[in-house]
Amino acid sequence: MLRFMPVGDSQTIGSAGEHTWRYRLWQHLRETYGGPFAVVGPRETLYDKATDAPTSYEYADPDFPRGHLAGWGEGWLHMAPLIGDAVREHRADVLLVALGLIDLGFYTNAEQTAENVRSFVARARAARPRVRMVILPVIPNVRAEQDPPFAAQVTLFNELLAKAVADLDEPRSPLLLASPPAAYDINFDTYDGTHPNASGEHKIAGAFAEAMWQGWGIGHTYAA
Repeated sequence: MLRFMPVGDSQTIGSAGEHTWRYRLWQHLRETYGGPFAVVGPRETLYDKATDAPTSYEYADPDFPRGHLAGWGEGWLHMAPLIGDAVREHRADVLLVALGLIDLGFYTNAEQTAENVRSFVARARAARPRVRMVILPVIPNVRAEQDPPFAAQVTLFNELLAKAVADLDEPRSPLLLASPPAAYDINFDTYDGTHPNASGEHKIAGAFAEAMWQGWGIGHTYAA
């Protein structure tokens, strides 16, 4: 059985009332993957904006495997120390990682964030040497549109991320750099310029699905 673990920030955990891209990808894999699989992780909740805490189970459709390692306001800096135990405990085979926006916005510059990417990969592999990873670059967001220095950091980080993926890729534990979601538009695919609405959820899920299909033959082309 192939075990997928979504890892991310607020775009991945989602908030009360949402489906999340995790749900959309699970639906896609259920329809296209020809074998047993699971979605795993140490957390299950959504973020509750009313209480400012990740305590909600109010998914738009709660009937799916909700495991993940994602947190509102968490980035590579936060997940690198956690990933080893999470991978070990849940025996994750494929990590689906969408991180970086929070790091660049609040904690680390592009170079420091790229170093945390390398630490994350090393710790995941120490826990499970054959783990695979699909990593999504930082995608369009309102701050990058309005803040040119921040946009430059996002561009630089995405370049450094691509280099890290190329440097660290190996046959035993392959890494894939997903392409940014096609035609992702913050005016139509988010509800606030950063967090995905239903359309954005499909596009992020599609980015992961296309990477796995084209890179490893897992699943198939994504159909929203």
